Amino acid sequence: MESTLTDVLERVRELFFKYGVRSVSMDDICRDLGISKKKLYQFFSSKNELVEKLLELERQNFEIIFETYSFEGVNAIDILLTVSKEVGERFRDVSPSMTFDLKKYYPDIYHKHIEERIDFIFKKIQINLEKGVNQGVYRDDLSIELVARLYIRRLIDLHNPEFFPADKFSFQTLFEAMFDNFIRGIANPKGIEYYEKQKRKVNFNKFNK
Repeated sequence: MESTLTDVLERVRELFFKYGVRSVSMDDICRDLGISKKKLYQFFSSKNELVEKLLELERQNFEIIFETYSFEGVNAIDILLTVSKEVGERFRDVSPSMTFDLKKYYPDIYHKHIEERIDFIFKKIQINLEKGVNQGVYRDDLSIELVARLYIRRLIDLHNPEFFPADKFSFQTLFEAMFDNFIRGIANPKGIEYYEKQKRKVNFNKFNK
């Protein structure tokens, strides 16, 4: 079957996760995929372009979550639970060490990726916070912009291998702990009661297998 760009990127992602971004060469990718270098270069003109397209796919995979679900009229806490579940399923191979490689060896590409992702998440979390306050499940004394910025800061910190060594903490473990603390910090008593009931329906543990 003819390989598509997405097929190639998904396999490259697995290789990067297993061996490290820097260690995997274009020759290694050709051998693993069983394709010629000429064929690979029809997809990417260089490894830099490959990394750029891989991160673009990562952003698309995240943003599609909000296209898959209709969140109109949905409880703000349920929205965050749904998104967190999807993040756990779609990004279980994300690791601080892989992020470290990207940040160190492809800084310009990585920082552009982070800026675009942060901008998208910042807008979505602001909308969610406003919705939760209006629905009466979040505290009404929240500073929407400040809390949204703190949430972004927490997400960035999850990928700091110096603070969260990859051999001690998986991305899913970190994300679940951060998410739980975030909800408890913004929800009012009514919201926390609702969260306790709803979170039992989401099995985060399976993402750590």
